Amino acid sequence: MRYAGFWLRFCAAIIDGIVVNIIGIIAGFAIGLSIGIIVGDAETAQALAGVLGSIAGIVIAWLYCSFMDSSPKQATLGKQALGIKVTNLDGKPISFFNATGRHFAKYLSILILLIGYIMAAFTSKRQALHDMVAGTLVLKN
Repeated sequence: MRYAGFWLRFCAAIIDGIVVNIIGIIAGFAIGLSIGIIVGDAETAQALAGVLGSIAGIVIAWLYCSFMDSSPKQATLGKQALGIKVTNLDGKPISFFNATGRHFAKYLSILILLIGYIMAAFTSKRQALHDMVAGTLVLKN
């Protein structure tokens, strides 16, 4: 197996961040516009849109990562662009449930000052903390 290194994964994450943010901006605009029309009061609408927009952002990121990583391509758009994919420890595709666990385990990596991500540069299988938690690998195609 050829493991994907830190910088390759980092670049894929940047591409995915751009994709998720574009989707989030469109969804946020639609949510804000809808709430503004329904509520009418600008101050209430703005506060409600902020809360719902944040929730939508979390849901969009989760569904994007989990559906894409558990798809037949085994990769998000960023990973596909760089020729890498997510597998289980045997090199086989992961389930949506496993991809969901991997996605939310990324919050652990974030909570410890991104050290969980940096671990991918130093582990033998190039696994970040969320890969270890979910039992996944990121491989070069």
